[in-house]
Amino acid sequence: MALLIAGRGVGLAVASLALAAAGAAWATETDTQAWSVLQASGALSDKMTLTVDGQARFSDDASRLGQVIIRPSIGWRLDTTTTASAGYAYIRSTPKGRSATHEHRGWQQLSYRLAGDGKGVTLSGRTRLEQRWVEDRDGTGWRIRQQVRITARVKDGVRAVGWTEAFVGLNQTGWGQRDGLHLWRSFAGVSVPISKAVTLEPGYLRQRAYRTGPDLVTHAAAVWINLQF
Repeated sequence: MALLIAGRGVGLAVASLALAAAGAAWATETDTQAWSVLQASGALSDKMTLTVDGQARFSDDASRLGQVIIRPSIGWRLDTTTTASAGYAYIRSTPKGRSATHEHRGWQQLSYRLAGDGKGVTLSGRTRLEQRWVEDRDGTGWRIRQQVRITARVKDGVRAVGWTEAFVGLNQTGWGQRDGLHLWRSFAGVSVPISKAVTLEPGYLRQRAYRTGPDLVTHAAAVWINLQF
């Protein structure tokens, strides 16, 4: 219970920080991208689940593969609306004109329902703590991510989906992590059941990266393919 209260408290604080930052004006650069996410999950027992997601993000006007993510995790259901998870992530990034970087992350997460019954309008939260390492560079970056998500039934199993997520660095590293708010990502789309085991979530994603120079605003066509096994 203490962990749940702490997670929700941190979530509200980080969400408030993101909303406050949204009102400020910065010079920006923009990019158009395409993101595809395949997420597969299944039950290992009555309370334990295995989830693996893979992502491909195409950058520079969606002309080339800019980032690949592989992220497995184990989840433990604490009650009917709350799940604690722990996992690992590998991220390969290839910025235009620079060498590729290989990042490894450990992470811990609490997912919880804030309001609703999961059938009608439902509000949920996700609080994630990450430890980040970049190959051949010193330093561990600690970061917290807070997502708030809302869903609402449209018809025939189709649901409207919207979420926003703030990324807040808890320290600075020599390889480039900043402390404070440095990413803010939002999504609007729909969840469409294809079968009992497959759901598609296409939509529009907007991300703002807060930088020492002009901020980078990304506009992306994104689709999540969710598989249950």
